[in-house]
Amino acid sequence: MTWKQQLADSMPAELAAEIETFESQIALRSQGKIDEKVFAETRLRRGVYGQRYDNGRRNDGTGTRPLAYPADRMTKGPETVWDAPGMVRIKIPFGGLNPDQMDTLADLAEEYSDEVCHITTRQDVQLHFVHIDDTPDLMRRLAAVGITTREACGNTVRNVTACPLAGVCRDETFDVTPHAHACMRFLLGHPDSQDFGRKFKVAFSGCGEHACGLVSMHDLGLVAATRTVDGQLRRGFVTYVGGGLGAVPHQAKLLDEFLPEEELLPLAQAIARVFARLGEKKNRARARIKFLVAQLGLDEFKRLVLEERAKLADDPRWRAHLAAAATYGEQPLKPAAALNGGAVPAGCADWMRTNVYRQRQAGYAVATVTLPLGDLSARQMRELAAIARRYVGDTVRTTVEQNIVLRWVSEADLPDLYRDLAAAGLGESGAGTLSDVTACPGTDTCKLGIASSRGLAAELRARSSTPDGRPHDAVAGLRIKTSGCFNSCGQHHVADLGFYGVSRTVDGYTVPHFQVVLGGQWTANAGAYGLAIGAVPSKRIPEAVQRITEKFVAERQPDETFQAFTRRVGKRALKEMLTDLMQVPSHAERPEFYSDWGDPREFTLGDMGVGECAGEVVSLTEFDLAAAEAQVFEAQLELEDGRPEEADRLAYDGMLLAARGLIKTELVDISDDPDRIVAEFRARFFDTKLFFDKYAGGKFAMYLFRRHEAAPRQQTPERARQLVEEAQLFLEASHACQARLAAGETGAAAQQVPAR
Repeated sequence: MTWKQQLADSMPAELAAEIETFESQIALRSQGKIDEKVFAETRLRRGVYGQRYDNGRRNDGTGTRPLAYPADRMTKGPETVWDAPGMVRIKIPFGGLNPDQMDTLADLAEEYSDEVCHITTRQDVQLHFVHIDDTPDLMRRLAAVGITTREACGNTVRNVTACPLAGVCRDETFDVTPHAHACMRFLLGHPDSQDFGRKFKVAFSGCGEHACGLVSMHDLGLVAATRTVDGQLRRGFVTYVGGGLGAVPHQAKLLDEFLPEEELLPLAQAIARVFARLGEKKNRARARIKFLVAQLGLDEFKRLVLEERAKLADDPRWRAHLAAAATYGEQPLKPAAALNGGAVPAGCADWMRTNVYRQRQAGYAVATVTLPLGDLSARQMRELAAIARRYVGDTVRTTVEQNIVLRWVSEADLPDLYRDLAAAGLGESGAGTLSDVTACPGTDTCKLGIASSRGLAAELRARSSTPDGRPHDAVAGLRIKTSGCFNSCGQHHVADLGFYGVSRTVDGYTVPHFQVVLGGQWTANAGAYGLAIGAVPSKRIPEAVQRITEKFVAERQPDETFQAFTRRVGKRALKEMLTDLMQVPSHAERPEFYSDWGDPREFTLGDMGVGECAGEVVSLTEFDLAAAEAQVFEAQLELEDGRPEEADRLAYDGMLLAARGLIKTELVDISDDPDRIVAEFRARFFDTKLFFDKYAGGKFAMYLFRRHEAAPRQQTPERARQLVEEAQLFLEASHACQARLAAGETGAAAQQVPAR
């Protein structure tokens, strides 16, 4: 038995089939049988992302290190991102991990990647420099431990995030974990969430005052709430919609002051349907739901959502999680025990001050594992899995600040836990402080990156971590966040001190700069967004940070927050304070200004290109035709393996998929029922002659009709082969028909078909 067969029993059947389909699509693409635009969106929807590849280097904060990637795998060179090593984004709903999953992530990082596991600002895990041919096997091994990459990228519902303290927070209304999990499972692959113009992000928070889920910057944000109804305490959510960062951030709007928990999933479905139907599809820059809400107005958007909700047929999945949610709760590995005040290892007291949070459950604590730049090595991930087994079991979560937390630590174990973390190189203090800088990948791997956000973050972190660079208590809790471009993947808009990469040309040289963003608010679930006050050369950003923080320490009023200080002093004054830092010395005088942090090479915009935060907008018809290609390809494989009945079934399914795809050009809500598909195809494309071409007329349509009408019979290899060939011809005719429709060659007959 092969390892794939052994893993098959550990994978959900639907997910296993999905991976098989993707593997077939990779093969078809290599044969030139899938359009590159369609394949790009296909791989994005499975979490496979093209990445920047500037000479195979990745910034690790101490300089650049070359990657040992086999040259023979570079079939077309790095300019073709899906043939060069790329990135795989792995969905971690609400950040929840267990040690077995962590071991698997460590193994995959070693075997397929650059031995680094990267935690993202949306609680995902990313592996970089993975070859496209390795992704199906990687996905199978993830699926065997309950993890998927499906819809981690592309125009889809992305990872559903939640507060990493959910269930143990002292201030939460209730634990949102089961609701976040149910929302992820319900929306994953849901038919109503497959036709978006851009991505859609969901977040849950247990309270309104802390950062928690950052609901204000999400497409759909939900904050736990309770209300007494008919004498009973009911759970629900304060519901927000239309938030988002990006180049022009929007704060989410209040959609419902109290959404009962039983309405969570149907409302999410209704919002998805409205977004899919009315959201922008052609102009990607205006395709997020925030623009739709702004265009329609909140009241009209809400009316449409409630109208859509009323149309939905009842779905048992809406309520399936409610009973479990009422009693949900994690079980600690060890009994609670208070810290007895005994001796602690050197460095432990400082670590406990910044990295330990006392849970609402007496005798237990949450310990944050600080990860510089969100990275830990495969070895460290494996050692952390062993530490988790020793102290907390399965209660591990990633955070939006790119760290990992161990929950349910018995307080008496904190000194030993620190000792073990330190031995693994994971005992750094400073979580949630000025030195805990968040950074997007920037120019390391992102094709939109302009400046090195990771390099700058590493420098700022290093300066604030030295004994003489330790920040004053007044600024120790400020957040610094860096992005390589204006898209705010590093969340610079909600930082106390935010920076995003830009460039300037000086005497013919390109110089890396960062815009300085002030006024953001991390608390109150990303309660306010900052604005840029000016661009400073990258090499002078540390000086800018020092000037701003020193001014705050010297001039703040009693109990004045940093946000209040910036409002009182005014951004004009703060910008004037930085004016001299904005000047760029000549190349001859200061050549180091003309290279970026962590990279000694002279700065250029390098391997910039079209970003892949979401795929091109691809019609439902194109998706179905691509899926049909995969089905017919699978039919060929089954035929070659001596299974004619299975080959027959797959070839027939491929024709149905193609027919359904064409129908969707006129009727999106077509069911999967073969009789309905064939009837609609006949009425809309055969009787109207839309499917006909000048060479074959409508004869290829007859292949579908004959197979559909055929009585069940034992299939022979010869008949199965004929059907596979017929299915391929039907697909070619479907592609040709779709192309004619896209070009507007619909003919008068198309106008004669009534809507159904």
